[in-house]
Amino acid sequence: MNEVTVGGIRIGKGHPLVLIAGPCVIENEEMIFTTAQKLKEVCDRLSIPLIFKSSYDKANRTSIISFRGPGIDRGLKILGEVKKKFSVPVISDIHALDEIKPASEILDALQIPAFLCRQTDLILSASRTGKPVNVKKGQFLAPWDVKPLIEKFVSVGNQNLLLTERGTSFGYNNLIVDFRGFSIIRSFGYPLFFDVTHSLQLPGGEGSISGGQREFAPSLTRAAVAAGVDGLFIEVHPDPVKALSDASTMIPLIEMEGLLRQTKTLHDMTRKWEMA
Repeated sequence: MNEVTVGGIRIGKGHPLVLIAGPCVIENEEMIFTTAQKLKEVCDRLSIPLIFKSSYDKANRTSIISFRGPGIDRGLKILGEVKKKFSVPVISDIHALDEIKPASEILDALQIPAFLCRQTDLILSASRTGKPVNVKKGQFLAPWDVKPLIEKFVSVGNQNLLLTERGTSFGYNNLIVDFRGFSIIRSFGYPLFFDVTHSLQLPGGEGSISGGQREFAPSLTRAAVAAGVDGLFIEVHPDPVKALSDASTMIPLIEMEGLLRQTKTLHDMTRKWEMA
């Protein structure tokens, strides 16, 4: 498996489980700093490498009136402060070609959202930065459909690719996780993350916003780690009920240590089996 390094964190076969986590969208500085600090403390206690994530713009909200974030300039400044203040790598979504240059100057890794995973120019331009890039598998793709995405990305010489599974569309307003897909995607040779919280979405399930089923997060997390993923993507909030985006799926910050503790134990066992 190709090893990818993000801000000094080595990701891939034989390396510790990595966590990409943070609030869905940047709501304000205080909330972002509080979440980053608490996540860092928990991850330090558990020896889990942390990459902090939050979006400066949610460009694919269901409703035109939904909160999108502070925008790229203010958002990148806040993420830069998180990086400096808490000594953690940072990642955020990019949506358009003109975002790539300013984002790559601040972020340790770029992220291509699931809905944009087949946008060839976006993938190629992100790859040309030489930065690590996390491409989230679209919920409209089968696991084997990831291979052409990889071929696009590496065609310009960048091997610093991460992939993320986030569930597959299953009828109306629902997603399902096919755990066979983890082995299939990892067989292509790049580290794989599992997006716990977006896999629990009910897209558009509440009309103007998406619903979700956060109560299933622990079982899906354990299953994914047992299936051999290299990292977890989890959106976290101090008070999800009051969150301005993905309120029904984000994990309460206070619950993260318990979830990660049992997850790390399972991952360590799985890695021993894998390396045997």
